[in-house]
Amino acid sequence: MSRNLLSAADLSAPEAQIILDSAEQMYAIQSRQVKKLPTLRGRTVVNLFFEDSTRTRSSFEIAGKWLSADVINISAKGSSVSKGESLRDTALTVAAMGVDALVVRHATSGAVQRITEWVDCSVVNAGDGTHEHPTQALLDAFSLRRRIGDLAGRHVVIVGDLTHSRVARSNVLLLHTLGADVTLVAPPTLMPAGVASWNCATSWDLDATLSGEVNGVVDAVMMLRVQRERMSGGYFPTEREYAISYGLNPRRLKLLPKDAPILHPGPMNRGLEISSAAADGDRSIVLDQVKSGVAVRMSVLYHLLAGVDQPAPVLEEVSP
Repeated sequence: MSRNLLSAADLSAPEAQIILDSAEQMYAIQSRQVKKLPTLRGRTVVNLFFEDSTRTRSSFEIAGKWLSADVINISAKGSSVSKGESLRDTALTVAAMGVDALVVRHATSGAVQRITEWVDCSVVNAGDGTHEHPTQALLDAFSLRRRIGDLAGRHVVIVGDLTHSRVARSNVLLLHTLGADVTLVAPPTLMPAGVASWNCATSWDLDATLSGEVNGVVDAVMMLRVQRERMSGGYFPTEREYAISYGLNPRRLKLLPKDAPILHPGPMNRGLEISSAAADGDRSIVLDQVKSGVAVRMSVLYHLLAGVDQPAPVLEEVSP
């Protein structure tokens, strides 16, 4: 495994499996009374977020602290970035303080890649523009594997605002690497440019896809948020029409196999891309994704910073 994680494409199938296997071990510590591990004691991780986030930043912060790393959060608001400092100067300044890893989220696609050209520490992409979000794909795969087992040969459907989604791109890459078949479903206006070259199938008909008429029986469905903040208008006539055509409503739930889990990377627009019946039902693993995110990000930080390419570390508790 390389010293950075910028894209789901950076991971081979064995490397992805190592991260997921280690995450299984780290998932178990969430039920312990003392959750601290000594694994990264003495290491410093900086969460450098130029874009707002709750789940991802909190998840990385908890992951680092549970591994006994020193974790520092820096957001664009209230930092020198708000005073006009460039991305390069900010990255160099933070890295010069002797940090071991930067976890970076930025609104511009490719920004995290540029940072790796300027700093010597490890860099993790926590989401860059509409490009990628590799740790989200890993936690989605981890959640799915815990629910339905080996992903090889499984059929995963991803529905929604694909044009603006970094999650969709990373999931297609990782799920293909792990041997799953992926079908993307969206209105034509929300299909990404160049999607024909992706390793997946596409459909505009959600009902036909969920019922198995497109690419066979569905093993899992992931609903994506409609990212209204990234839209300048014209992607669909009205929210009501989108909900009718592409929302996971109670009627569509009946088209899915009863054991097919429902995922959503959050935050959810209830009543738009997903109904409360789907989000809160027995098949929803939305909260499992959040819980899995901490374990997966612990695993990623461990393998990047400990420099170990072995299936799972021996985890010992830190005394209270």
